[in-house]
Amino acid sequence: MAWNEPGGGNQHDPWSSGGRRGGNDGDGNRGSNNGGGNNGNKGGNNPGPPDLDEALKKFQDKLNSMLGGGKKGGGKKTGGGGSDKNRNPFALPGLLIIVALAIWAAMGFYLVDQSERGVVLRFGEFQGIVDPGLQWNPPLIDDVRMVNVTRVRSLSQTQSMLTRDENIVEVEISAQYQVANPRDFVLNVRDPAISIENALDSALRHVVGGTDMIDILTSGREILGSSVASRLQSYLDNYGAGIRLQTINIESTSAPAPVIDAFDDVIRAREDRQRTINQGIAYANAIIPEAQGQAQRIVEQGQGYRESVVAEAQGQANRFNSLLSEYTNAPDIMRERMYLDTMEEVFSNSPKVLLDVSENAPLMYLPLDQLSGGSSNRNNSSSGSANSDEQLDPSVLERLRNTQGSSSSSSNTNSSSIRREGR
Repeated sequence: MAWNEPGGGNQHDPWSSGGRRGGNDGDGNRGSNNGGGNNGNKGGNNPGPPDLDEALKKFQDKLNSMLGGGKKGGGKKTGGGGSDKNRNPFALPGLLIIVALAIWAAMGFYLVDQSERGVVLRFGEFQGIVDPGLQWNPPLIDDVRMVNVTRVRSLSQTQSMLTRDENIVEVEISAQYQVANPRDFVLNVRDPAISIENALDSALRHVVGGTDMIDILTSGREILGSSVASRLQSYLDNYGAGIRLQTINIESTSAPAPVIDAFDDVIRAREDRQRTINQGIAYANAIIPEAQGQAQRIVEQGQGYRESVVAEAQGQANRFNSLLSEYTNAPDIMRERMYLDTMEEVFSNSPKVLLDVSENAPLMYLPLDQLSGGSSNRNNSSSGSANSDEQLDPSVLERLRNTQGSSSSSSNTNSSSIRREGR
């Protein structure tokens, strides 16, 4: 017979060592043990696994006590069932409210990244800006909008527009910007990306419309970019968009496709013209300094010649004054001296040689080749090859030929003074 079979006399719990015998009577009291004494509780100090029904019952009792309900009676039944205390009707709603408040409070925590700023709106009204870190705001009351203030945003456009000289150009432009004021970026402009795109288009068309086409295609691109940047920033400041421009880049400028070849030819012609002008300027820069140097050298030479002539004239004047003073003191001596100096100067430049042709005059040896060569060098003429015979008196030459043999014997004889003038 099974251990829990109804009507069994010995109901033995298989998970207990000794097992409890008997059951509860109608009053809820346990029956006596058949074993009697201590034999019936043998092994009672080592209970088996807990009863799951009993554990669930204990948890339900604790929950009922928290909600305000009383425990059931100690097993005594009246009219076939136990009596319960009256429960508090507000216990369950209060518990639900507490749980809802806890969930609501937990939903208010959020984390702001280091590159972001949070714009707090309470029922649509601006309250403040939260910094990076763990923050809390009442959910369903405050609306926090995150704005990245470090990321560089960019946009680009390619537009065809009319220039001041009524030509059409295609301009490709790009812009980079950052959020400078999160509050203005969120509240003042509904769609900042579309707003800055429209403002860029307006600024570009305004600047291109006031510039000639050739400037846009060649050297005016840098000026075009700076003008567009300043005008676009002024537009954004007037809008209160909270945006700060970083850079404006003119990616490309070109003429329309059907006429681009003709414009390229014009540009090449302008470049050739400018290159020729630069070559001419370089040549002028090389020639002009050389000519200026030569002119300066001539001027310096003229000044040197003038100074030398003036100095020589002054020296001659001083010499004349000195001779005049000496001539006043001794006229005869100075007259003779001046005569001798003049003769020496005259005969020093003359190829003539004066000799004494008397019978008793000794024979003198004259270096005729040196006399002729010296005279030709001093006169800078082409007569250096002429014979010295043509420069001497014929009688002198005849006498030299006749007395050539007796030159050694008559060289020791005293003769009259012979004056020789010349070199």
